[in-house]
Amino acid sequence: MRRTAFALTLAAAITSLHATDTPSVQAMAQIELPQVTAWRRDIHQHPELSNREVRTSALVAAELKKLGLEVHTGIAHTGVVGLLKGDLPGPRLAIRADMDALPVTEPTGLPFASKATGEYRGKPTGVMHACGHDAHTAMLLGMAQALSGMKKTLHGSVLFVFQPAEEGAPVGEEGGAALMLKEGLFRDFKPDAMFGMHVVSSLNVGTVSVRPGPTMAGSDWFRMVVHGKQTHGAMPWNGIDPIVTSAEIITAAQTIVSRRLDISTLPAVLSFGIVEGGSRYNIVPDQVELQGTLRTFDAGMRQQAVDDLKNTAEHIAAANGATVEEQIPVGDSNPILVNDPALAARVRVSIGKAIGSEHAIEAKPWMASEDFAYFAEAVPSVYFFVGATPKGQDASKAPSNHSPKFFLDEGALTIGMESMLQASLDYLNGPTA
Repeated sequence: MRRTAFALTLAAAITSLHATDTPSVQAMAQIELPQVTAWRRDIHQHPELSNREVRTSALVAAELKKLGLEVHTGIAHTGVVGLLKGDLPGPRLAIRADMDALPVTEPTGLPFASKATGEYRGKPTGVMHACGHDAHTAMLLGMAQALSGMKKTLHGSVLFVFQPAEEGAPVGEEGGAALMLKEGLFRDFKPDAMFGMHVVSSLNVGTVSVRPGPTMAGSDWFRMVVHGKQTHGAMPWNGIDPIVTSAEIITAAQTIVSRRLDISTLPAVLSFGIVEGGSRYNIVPDQVELQGTLRTFDAGMRQQAVDDLKNTAEHIAAANGATVEEQIPVGDSNPILVNDPALAARVRVSIGKAIGSEHAIEAKPWMASEDFAYFAEAVPSVYFFVGATPKGQDASKAPSNHSPKFFLDEGALTIGMESMLQASLDYLNGPTA
């Protein structure tokens, strides 16, 4: 009954508001908004960690099946995809949303705030949608519903991809976009293009940003263990100090970005996040562990930084009589997310049509990483950013994504849907249609 009412309402809105082949994305978004808001709040209240999105994926699969889509579940553990085939010939498009939450305890006080708990790295933790994936999932469900309602006039096909574990699979497990591809996501349906979006606190509601080319950094996790010789702190000459050696490595490593890489072309970041060693204030320990992250936007710059970091660590260790055990990087690297330049230009025009060209701005390179990059390596793709901070508030001071105080103004749901619907319909109805 609800689906029939929806179809009639959508048809009436399209007829009354437009005489063209393309329905108003504003009308479509407004029709979907109450349900999308309800989904978002429900998912927010029941967050699940990476590779554990059991309830969320069940909700998604059930809603997609109600629409009559071809639905596949269990991809990369909990991933769900739904295929909509329009009645008219046209291109193949994929749209992706991520579903997982973070090991963060929520203090927001919202009536639908999360009280969920889970386990992360063997320790109990609160669980919160502190990055906005609840909004991504809800918006993509709304778009699936809206586009399904215009199946008879829809050119081409749309694959709705609901991805688990964007934040990274638990230790010892595979997950995310890489595993979806490994398990054959595009085996039977290879899209001509793929779109994705992310809500961000660094922009106000009503603004959407997109850029051609390198958009989000590739990330490398590195680990080094500096081995020295333990001795009494009163007689350091009897040992080899891995703490002093580590300090020299950390200091010298900062010159890799500031003096070795040409950051006039693209930015790079090298940061240490773990320095761990010693057990007592008056004992020079026998080893110190260092861990950190390298973020780059260019494969050549990345390789130069990796080589320089190894060279710096090895030579400083040798100069101090120490040795260094390296893992640079630890495991697979997250690729650089590169937007197809021509497609990004088209998408920015489409977004401008939906929300006003003055509100569709060029994004700055973002040092955060995103495993949508794996999809972008496989097919021409565009990933854009939707403002989530309330209008009138200084977005530069808003709590960032991943903060326990991250706040999403639900006005972002409307803007996100309008932008993605317009971009999708323009692509499907484009020259190849």
